[in-house]
Amino acid sequence: MRILFVGDIVGSCGRRCVRELVPELRSRLAADVVVANAENAAAGLGVTERTARELFDAGCDVLTLGNHAFRRPESYDFLDSEERIVRPANFPRGSPGRGHAVVAVGEERLAVLNLCGTVFLEAARSPFAEVDSLIAQLRDQGVRHLLVDFHAEATSEKVAFGWYVDGRVSACLGTHTHVQTADERVLPAGTAYITDVGMTGGRGGVIGVRREPALERFLRMTYARFEPTDEDPWLHGVLVETKGDGRARSIERVAAPLAT
Repeated sequence: MRILFVGDIVGSCGRRCVRELVPELRSRLAADVVVANAENAAAGLGVTERTARELFDAGCDVLTLGNHAFRRPESYDFLDSEERIVRPANFPRGSPGRGHAVVAVGEERLAVLNLCGTVFLEAARSPFAEVDSLIAQLRDQGVRHLLVDFHAEATSEKVAFGWYVDGRVSACLGTHTHVQTADERVLPAGTAYITDVGMTGGRGGVIGVRREPALERFLRMTYARFEPTDEDPWLHGVLVETKGDGRARSIERVAAPLAT
C-alpha cells in the first residue's frame, strides 16, 4: 500500500496547494490513498464542513486534526457525522467526532489514528496508554495497516512515541510544528517514522502566518492577530509504502512548490 500523507494544511493557500498538487502527486507517486492534516485548513484554525469538502473533492481520502480540532463550534455536528475526519483519540470521551477511521484501500483496510501529545499541549489522557487500546481494538478487527498522526509539540515526545509503537503500527507521522524534519526512516521493527512531515501553505511567513504580526509579537510583546500567508506556497508531506503484513517498506519526504 502506498500512502501519501499531506502535512498541516494552512488556510486558503494550503487548500489551493492541495487542489492543484494532490491529483498530480497521487498519479506520479502511484499513491493508493491520501491522508491529510486539516488542523489549520479554515483560515488557519480548525476545519469547517466547507473546507473539509473542498479537500475531499481535491482527492483527500481521510482528514486528521489536532489541538485546534474544536476551534469551530459550528462544525461539531459535522465532525460527529463525517466518518472520514478524525480528531485526537485522547481528547475527552464524548467530545465531537472520533479518534480513528478505517477506510478500504483496494482489498486491504487502512486505519488512521489521531493522537495529541501532552508536552506543551492539552489532552485528556496519555497518548501512550490510548494507542495501546486502539491498536488492540483494530488488530481484533483484522486491520493490518495502521497509520498514526501524532500531533505534538516536543521532539522528544514524538521520538519516544515512535519507539513505543515501533512494530505495532505501519507509520508514526509527526505533525503540528509545521517544519519538515530530515529524520525519516523505517524503525527496526518496521514502523515508518518522521518527527514532522511539515506544512502545506505559504512558506514566506512564520510557520504559515504572515511574518509582520509574528515579528510584532516577538519585538514588542504586543498582541497582533495572526493571519495565514499566501507567499511562497508549498506542499510538504511523506510517501509511505507498506508491505502486505502492514510493516513499512519505505518512507520518503515530499516537497512540492506551487507554481504562481
